[in-house]
Amino acid sequence: MGFMDKVRGQFIDIVEFLDDGRDTIVWRFPRQGNEIKNGAKLVVREGQVAVFVDEGQIADVFTPGTHTLDTQNLPVLSTLKGWKYGFESPFKAEVYFVGTRLYTDLKWGTQNPVTVRDAEFGMVRLRAFGAYALQVVDPAALLRQLVGTDPDFRTDEVAEFLRQNIVSQVGTALANSQLPMLDLAAQQQTIAATLAGTLTTSLADMGVSIPKFVIENISLPPEVEAALDKRTQMGVLGSLDQYAKFQAATAIGDAATNPGGAGEGLGMGMGIALGQQIAQALTPQAAPQAAPQVAPPGPPPLPGAAQPWFLAVGGQQVGPVPAGELPGRVASGELTATTLVWQQGMTAWTAAAEVPALSALLSATPPPLPPQA
Repeated sequence: MGFMDKVRGQFIDIVEFLDDGRDTIVWRFPRQGNEIKNGAKLVVREGQVAVFVDEGQIADVFTPGTHTLDTQNLPVLSTLKGWKYGFESPFKAEVYFVGTRLYTDLKWGTQNPVTVRDAEFGMVRLRAFGAYALQVVDPAALLRQLVGTDPDFRTDEVAEFLRQNIVSQVGTALANSQLPMLDLAAQQQTIAATLAGTLTTSLADMGVSIPKFVIENISLPPEVEAALDKRTQMGVLGSLDQYAKFQAATAIGDAATNPGGAGEGLGMGMGIALGQQIAQALTPQAAPQAAPQVAPPGPPPLPGAAQPWFLAVGGQQVGPVPAGELPGRVASGELTATTLVWQQGMTAWTAAAEVPALSALLSATPPPLPPQA
């Protein structure tokens, strides 16, 4: 091979990228010091664009198709170079192929639960996970903001950054939805569509969008799910009495499968009890007989006599005060007819004169002596 053949071998006449992977977003053509031949062919396939970078500056962007690299097809690059002789010689430039198709099956999930306030259950911790699709909408911005000089930029290099942005937006969306926890499943698609628009707006300056966002599941902590399952069982059974009968019948069945010993006696006892309940249910109920009238032995004791009292004295709560100390409180002037009192069973603080248990005590106590002349 002669010297001129070696020189010709250094000139590149076809520039293309055959994408055999599903996760490559940006791939730099390996020029390796060779020069692109004037009139070379640039092949850009569907789902790609080709970006020419000259001395660190983005020059031209080519859409899908076959392009001949000459002065007419490289106006920006020709201007940057300032060629005066018709762009006849080979040139050097970095060519980045950027994928513009949808990059699907990208996963997201909340590592830590998101705490939201629910109208029915109070504070609830939620976890969520799903998938999303990524698409490049501005290749130049992507190269400037994320790729830089990376010759092989893949989805896993940006997946964690996107996941963090998604999780922060998911927490905000769930908290602001004001939806009851039990209605979140019915509104997952609406929430997902809102998040897709929000994420696309926040990532616009990086040249990417999230055209598709999917929430696969929103889950609760295991202990909360167990409590909801128990609540569902109670709702199906209808009442506590039916639930008790159901539990008894289940226990009888378990005892029947373990004959002998205590299980047999337990099964017989519970079987008799259940049989009595069934017999009572099937027997017509007799009309209730009127109870004989019995004269009360005497007046009942004062209500709440054994319960301590609480007094409002000088704007402060005093108590508990045993009932036996109340006469002394009256004598000292601490308990008067207008003093607010309260005792367990009362709905609100009440003036002592309005409480039957204390009105007699107040009337039986003489007023203080008049001052001496």
